[in-house]
Amino acid sequence: MVKRSWLSTSQNPNHTLISLLDRCKSMAELKQIHALIIALGLSEVESFTTRILSFSAISNSGDIDYSYQVFRHLSNPTIFNWNTVIRGYSRSKNPNRSISVFTQMLRVGVSPDHLTFPFLAKASARLSSLRLGLAIHSCIFKAGFEMDRFVGNSLIHMYASCNDIASAQKLFEEMPQRSLVSWNAIIDGYAKCGDLVAARVIFESMPERDVVSWSSLIDGYVKAGDHREALTIFNRMRFVGPEANEVTMVSVLCACAHLGALEQGRMMHQYVKDNALPLSLTLRTSLVDMYAKCGAIEEALLVFNGVSVHQTDVLIWNAMIGGLATHGLVKESLELFTDMQNLGIAPDEITYLCLLSACAHGGLVEQAWYFFNSLGKHGMTPKSEHYSCMVDVLGRAGQLDEAFQFVSKMPVEPSSSTLGALLSGCITHGKFDLAEEVGRGLIELEPDHDGRYVGLSNMYAVARRWNEARTLREAMEKRGVKKSPGCSFVEVDGTLHRFIAHDTSHPKSVEIYMMLNGVVEQMRLDDGYQA
Repeated sequence: MVKRSWLSTSQNPNHTLISLLDRCKSMAELKQIHALIIALGLSEVESFTTRILSFSAISNSGDIDYSYQVFRHLSNPTIFNWNTVIRGYSRSKNPNRSISVFTQMLRVGVSPDHLTFPFLAKASARLSSLRLGLAIHSCIFKAGFEMDRFVGNSLIHMYASCNDIASAQKLFEEMPQRSLVSWNAIIDGYAKCGDLVAARVIFESMPERDVVSWSSLIDGYVKAGDHREALTIFNRMRFVGPEANEVTMVSVLCACAHLGALEQGRMMHQYVKDNALPLSLTLRTSLVDMYAKCGAIEEALLVFNGVSVHQTDVLIWNAMIGGLATHGLVKESLELFTDMQNLGIAPDEITYLCLLSACAHGGLVEQAWYFFNSLGKHGMTPKSEHYSCMVDVLGRAGQLDEAFQFVSKMPVEPSSSTLGALLSGCITHGKFDLAEEVGRGLIELEPDHDGRYVGLSNMYAVARRWNEARTLREAMEKRGVKKSPGCSFVEVDGTLHRFIAHDTSHPKSVEIYMMLNGVVEQMRLDDGYQA
């Protein structure tokens, strides 16, 4: 509570008010101070308005809509005031409002400066709107700020975010002076577009690198699915680069989760502790997800239960509910959802995916229908992933006719994952006629996907329809579709070993094949196994 006792004793109330604004920690405090300022008739004093606008528009505890209301009541807002509101909206849930405020600014005759345009470029990037970005670039050119380094960096980021990496590269090459931010922007752009070759070339040619440079490259490899290379780069960073930050560790933990590399994941957790990195909610959520996906559900629960603020964020609950479901702990998963509801945390679309997954593992068809129908009741529209999960629930439970009817009545075209779930259920429960129809539908949907041919061929093999299986393999070869070799990973003492069928690249491949041959021979002797 802001006290008013200073009013009768303070020699300079302006200094006191400024001090209060500078120490403000919440919107509740700001509103009290603002009320005092209005009561004293000081609401147009620039030193006050700039601080009120800045806190409400930019701080993590702010409220951009409140900032805009304050801004609207200013009789003569400065360019700094306009930029503050534009900046606030560019980082908000409604970045398009930045453009609206900018349009108002032009209408009243206020000229933008070099600080206005980076915020507008950021808004365009967050909206992934190339059309809007081009319009902003045109305004920049007319205003004569195209050669400004900060503006140029924001344009590189904007073009890359809108998947126009050629324009981003052109701007980068034409820059008269490049800062570290310029290099990072173009690396991040190539990484986001999936061109890791170009990103790596630029990374290796950088005159200097910071944590953003390393993090962008690591995240690029994670997004591209090359999780081993992401970990390799991180290990290189540990020895020659800067200390990692939260962004780096979230990417690295994601890589460990996808590889199932539990020991490496534990090492990453220890790295966070050793370097005293703040355990933000995002980082804790990544730890929960990593431990759950690596099979260490107890460790995931330890991290989850140690979060004092997890009641305020649905993401960490989703990670834990989904982790429990994956481990077959269906009862615990559903109980956790009840706890989440009791705490007043609203579920999102991912929550319902996790719940449907739990129902699939537990054979809970009625409960699955309840959750699926709850999506609409809470104002959410089921996505293709929800339909796929529901088909998986019905397929695992052997309700194939119901699953087929469900797919037939879907308001959207069935995705490959939806049909794949139906095919799996048909094969499991011996519904081969329906499996054949679904399998051929999958091939029609994705004629160049090797897995679609293999799935139907496997069905023919299970049904002992060898001629059809052979014909399908021939059709696959005739079309030029090659089966991608599957690979597996084994982690030994924190080191990942990758294996592909008939591969001899491993340094101990001779010893490994000798051991495997010995195991097969022993199986023959013991049980009459036929290799």
